[in-house]
Amino acid sequence: MISLLRSSATVQQMAMGTPIFLIIGAIGVAVLVLALISGDLLQFGQPDFDGPVSTEAVAGFASAFGFGGAIASELLDARTSGMVALAVAGGVLAAVPTAWVAARLGRAARNMPTDPTPTRTDVVGALGRVVTPVPVDGYGEVRVQVAGAPVKFNARADRPIPAGAQIFVVEALTDTSVHVEPY
Repeated sequence: MISLLRSSATVQQMAMGTPIFLIIGAIGVAVLVLALISGDLLQFGQPDFDGPVSTEAVAGFASAFGFGGAIASELLDARTSGMVALAVAGGVLAAVPTAWVAARLGRAARNMPTDPTPTRTDVVGALGRVVTPVPVDGYGEVRVQVAGAPVKFNARADRPIPAGAQIFVVEALTDTSVHVEPY
């Protein structure tokens, strides 16, 4: 039993710089999470500058440097200052390409082309269904596909249209109301 206690007391310890490298890596991950949550609020340097000092690049560099350095430190069993310097070099070797890729991915995400925002004129000519009957002198409700998504509008018509009938949008009266005809 005493030998079991002695053997557990001599458990191998971490290399000298590993905890510091792990803390740096964790800070990098925290910066990345902050950047994802806050968007462009957290920016290093000029807000319009789209270069290697973006938040994504800083977070990628710090994370890869910390975790790459910790791996190198453990693999080298870095217990001397020379071995720690080699672990730092290993961290930098992992960090530079990671920061470059993170900056490129961040730039690609920011500059991604998107479809224009639909306007009320986009609904003209669309087909849909009556949800609430449309009276002659008031409004009913219709459901129409706009940019692939179902949207409900208030609807007017020249004649009454029952619920469930298919309709054709003739005019967009406002952003929330349309003039329809049975299809």
